[in-house]
Amino acid sequence: MTYRNDPYDPKQVALLDPAALAEAVDAARRAFAAAADPDELTGLRPAHLGDRAPVSLARREIGALPPAAKAEAGKRVNEARRTIEAGFAERRAELDRAEAARVLVAERVDVTLPYDRCPRGARHPMTLLMEQIGDLFVGMGYEIAEGPEAELEWANFDALNIPPDHPARGLMDTVHLAAPGTTGAPGTTAAPGTTGAPGTTGGAEGSGLVLRTHTSSVQVRTMLTRQPPIYIICPGRVYRTDELDATHSPVFHQVEGLVVDRGITMAHLRGTLEHFARMMFGADARVRWRPHYFPFTEPSAEFDVWFPQHRAGPRWVEWGGCGMVNPRVLRACGVDPEVYSGFAFGMGIDRTLMLRHGISEIRDTFEGDVRFSRALGVEA
Repeated sequence: MTYRNDPYDPKQVALLDPAALAEAVDAARRAFAAAADPDELTGLRPAHLGDRAPVSLARREIGALPPAAKAEAGKRVNEARRTIEAGFAERRAELDRAEAARVLVAERVDVTLPYDRCPRGARHPMTLLMEQIGDLFVGMGYEIAEGPEAELEWANFDALNIPPDHPARGLMDTVHLAAPGTTGAPGTTAAPGTTGAPGTTGGAEGSGLVLRTHTSSVQVRTMLTRQPPIYIICPGRVYRTDELDATHSPVFHQVEGLVVDRGITMAHLRGTLEHFARMMFGADARVRWRPHYFPFTEPSAEFDVWFPQHRAGPRWVEWGGCGMVNPRVLRACGVDPEVYSGFAFGMGIDRTLMLRHGISEIRDTFEGDVRFSRALGVEA
């Protein structure tokens, strides 16, 4: 048989020779054995099993043989082709197994559950610092006091000698929840019979409701419900209408302290705060005081700490405010200023954390990025 437009001459029957067929089979086996991967093996198939392969050309020569020789020649050609196809399939299976083994090693995935795949939750560095401060003062004989975050305006301002026209009471600084004369949140009622400091709007009755701007309101509630001696600290969240930026936040944390007892002086306050500073910033921490004014303390001061390694260069950094409790505040809370005296102080816990660790962005402290917590160290 012949193919149209094919220059092959079927009268040349050399490829039907058994030796030629055996050579074709051996050549195919050697080529298949040399293939390194399935793709390379597939590329060899046309040369040994395609239309122009030796066994395919040998099949065309069968037509040139006498009828008696065609059957035997066809048998030899078909056997050679089946041998080549079997060799191809065998080599293909070997390469597929080798490729599968390679992929299993190269793309291995450990499906077992490692012990730290789901790490245990941990407390935020801010929480840890608040607990460290609490432990420090508890060790000094203080108690930790708490109060509502939605606070009576009287406890937040009036009882602290902050008059109604003070700028801090305006909408630019304070978040107001309820106007005076309206019903406050549950649990915000002041002690019965309390009266405002002279010159203020009076007692708690009819007071407005605000988000506390400082934890000093907890000091007021403590003095209203307890008799001196009082040694407390008041850590917690406070709220201001500040714009969020690198150093300000509308929600931040403070710790305030209050001591009311007989014979309390500024010397007690200075010793307490210097010890506090050294525990927060190291035994070599340097501190200084600057005269200042606060309505609820008299005399008052601001408290600075020296930072030689500050990110902006060595400098004094304001840490907080302090002073002796104003007698008007003591009197508003039912404490006789002729018998008792006291001191109070307040520091930002966020600022303390930032100063201790060189943090320049207050937003990093509450965005929830686990990398921030891990960098500062977390505890279960």
